[in-house]
Amino acid sequence: MSATDEKPKKPRRPRREFTAEFKAGAVKLVQEGKSIPHVAKDLDLTESALRLWVEQVKTDRGEGKPGALTTDEREELSRLRKENRELRLEREILKNAAAFFAKEMK
Repeated sequence: MSATDEKPKKPRRPRREFTAEFKAGAVKLVQEGKSIPHVAKDLDLTESALRLWVEQVKTDRGEGKPGALTTDEREELSRLRKENRELRLEREILKNAAAFFAKEMK
């Protein structure tokens, strides 16, 4: 296969952000019986993004896959990870300060 036979790559779509209301409306359309590909095309979304939103709503209602995190659990996990990073940084700073002052006292 030569370089001229290759299809040109489609440019990536810039990452977009959607409001919770928009996501809820899109998921509601799927729940009302419209197919994910149809709703995604109508709203100019990727099927994968819409599918993730639908799965997250199912999980939040307790109907998701075993072990899947609810939105609240995801938010808490994110908050705890951030807090953990900050505490580790603070501990490292205190450890370095203690070593510095111990060295100065000698």
